[in-house]
Amino acid sequence: MTDQKLSSRHLIGIRDLSISDIQLILDTSKQFKEVLQRPIKKVPSLRDITIANLFFENSTRTRMSFELAEKRLSADVINFSSSGSSVSKGETLLDTVQNILAMKVDMIVVRHSSVGAARFLANKVPAHIINAGDGTHEHPTQALLDSFSILETIGKIKNVKVALIGDILHSRVALSNILCLTKLGAKIKVCGPPTLIPKFIQELGVEVDFNLQSVLNWCDVANVLRIQTERMELQYFPSAREYSQFFGVAKSILDNLNHKIILMHPGPINRGVELNTDAADSEYSIILDQVENGVAVRMAVLFLLASHRVQFNQ
Repeated sequence: MTDQKLSSRHLIGIRDLSISDIQLILDTSKQFKEVLQRPIKKVPSLRDITIANLFFENSTRTRMSFELAEKRLSADVINFSSSGSSVSKGETLLDTVQNILAMKVDMIVVRHSSVGAARFLANKVPAHIINAGDGTHEHPTQALLDSFSILETIGKIKNVKVALIGDILHSRVALSNILCLTKLGAKIKVCGPPTLIPKFIQELGVEVDFNLQSVLNWCDVANVLRIQTERMELQYFPSAREYSQFFGVAKSILDNLNHKIILMHPGPINRGVELNTDAADSEYSIILDQVENGVAVRMAVLFLLASHRVQFNQ
């Protein structure tokens, strides 16, 4: 394994990573992907490290992916869920974390509904902090695994045309993908109802197109994003049926494009809304590859951040 290090001792967001940081993570992910293909998938890289997974929001894929990555690296793992914890009694985020750190935890993976929660902790506690999603802000490991999946499938990222389709306004996945892919030289278009496209998003170096057919004919990769009704305080479109009619991706649409594209989704899928089942389960889809790659990418992130603490023997 590489003896290189990331420029930061935390992973708060893609904004904080240099291009060389991102490339190092992708290169290391490839090595760990090879490890995961072996009969014995476990390595002793983090056997002296204790990691706490703090999830203040519901999660299935991200939480399981981090936990599996940690166990594949032989770390000791503590899982925390806000439901049934002292948080329900009024305990603050900082008090919760400081109590966990008193148990000699080295790294913390945190998901929280508040924007900036991960950065707040990084400024307050000595442990390495990994952002597993903070509100509508960033989800850096999802962007890294999406980039890795594109690289693995197409063989490059530079000049690849990527469309982000759906609820851009509320999506931390969209922002992290835009930041990551533009740093790596991809071309980005966003598509969705005007009410779900943030104002001034072009300042991030992306184009906006409200025509789904046009965007799909343009792109090499379509990353379809979930409609995040749990974050919506207003009615952003008349109905799920109308949304699906204008922005839902079906296999029949993909079959009639002028070239073959790759279909992605960060999950969970609202089947029949942003993505039809026949498209999600089609030959265009690499959604399950994204899930598999998530473990390798998170192994790489954990390994590289831990190298700030100690150099491991392989």
